[in-house]
Amino acid sequence: MSSQDKTPKKKLIEPRTLKGFRDFLPETMIPREQLIARVVDVYRSYGYSPIDTPVLEYLEILTGKGSDETDKQLYRFQDSGGRDVGMRFDLTVPFARFAAQHNAELGLPFKRYHLAKVWRGENTQAGRYREFMQCDFDVIGTTGIVSDLETAMVINDIMERVDLRSDASFTKFQIHVNSRKILNGALEKLNLSEYSTPVLRALDKLAKIGADAVVEEMQKTANASEEQARAILQIASVQGNNDQILANLETQLKDSQLGLEGVSELRQILDATKTAGIPAERFAIDVSIARGLDYYTGTIFETFLTEFPQLGSVCSGGRYDNLAELFTKQKMPGVGASLGLDRLFAGLEELGMLEKTATPVSVFIPLFDEALTTQYVVLARQLRERGVGVELYPEPKKLGAQLKYADKKGFRFAIVLGSEEAEQGKVNLKDLQKGDQTDVALDYDTLADTILNALNS
Repeated sequence: MSSQDKTPKKKLIEPRTLKGFRDFLPETMIPREQLIARVVDVYRSYGYSPIDTPVLEYLEILTGKGSDETDKQLYRFQDSGGRDVGMRFDLTVPFARFAAQHNAELGLPFKRYHLAKVWRGENTQAGRYREFMQCDFDVIGTTGIVSDLETAMVINDIMERVDLRSDASFTKFQIHVNSRKILNGALEKLNLSEYSTPVLRALDKLAKIGADAVVEEMQKTANASEEQARAILQIASVQGNNDQILANLETQLKDSQLGLEGVSELRQILDATKTAGIPAERFAIDVSIARGLDYYTGTIFETFLTEFPQLGSVCSGGRYDNLAELFTKQKMPGVGASLGLDRLFAGLEELGMLEKTATPVSVFIPLFDEALTTQYVVLARQLRERGVGVELYPEPKKLGAQLKYADKKGFRFAIVLGSEEAEQGKVNLKDLQKGDQTDVALDYDTLADTILNALNS
């Protein structure tokens, strides 16, 4: 036996990902990036500027800011310097720290957007992962109702653009809106203000666990009597159209200045968005939504796909006037929302609204005549300079094999250039989707115009 035969076999490591974490193949990443680009366009159109923050924060920055549940879900550890650190569970808490730390440089009010991954060690389910991307936008440093109005309109404008198959406005969604002031006003009337956190946490579970379980949790965690808990649910369950709900709330909260303030703000938001041309049915007052995070103080939003409501909210947020005060004595009220990209993407996929492709360009040039290699390279470059994305096959192979590759990747066109075409000063343009072909003069402007016109038709 040779010494080579005696060499121990190397044990292969099984390629796998952790539960709740995913790889993204090109056919998924391409539409994700297209969706992200549309979201960024909306944010910038309203004057929001991009920022970024570290994945890791000191643990004290993160804990106690969301809820007991988010504290339990934190990925936390001691770093090599013995510091207690955690991976961010959302982008809002790091933004509050960021704004407090840099407020002198930023100037107030400050509008920001932030697209980044966050981590929560929660149970995985459809559209929910332990690593996921949030697309946040916020304004900090103002209590003006205009910022709440803009938040509502930004959510609407994002959702209108999520159908990547068309430039037409997507309409099959609804934005549910409420105010923590209404809920806190109700708690004032019931002498439960000091238990607002456990009460609202319980109420936020209403859709998941049902009324009786919510009442039981309020009794257990908020020292509420069954009568008090049922009274809260009665307010949270007000039905009717938006005008009827507002009128009902005004009656029930007539002795609560805070509650009436919340009702007034909701009415302003509904009136302004309608006047701005957004369909009135796009917004629905839903007193049952409370948002599970503790830092909300005013208007709150949750957005649902009307054909897939069981997915849950795909874009949520609201006003948080006291969060930054945990890091600074300066008043820094804020309002904003977050698009849950992964959950929205799962919903669009379930509804058949995604056209997946494994290539970011539409044109493929096969390299099957090695003598024309330089001409292929020049052709690809000239088309790119004219706004046509092109992939050139990297090595000579039989034309049939390359066209099979092109078809599998999802290219729209293949440009066939052989010695005969080169002598005649033309190319054969194959439409791989329609199955037809045509000869086009080997003139870069003409060829580019022919392709672009076909893509835009």
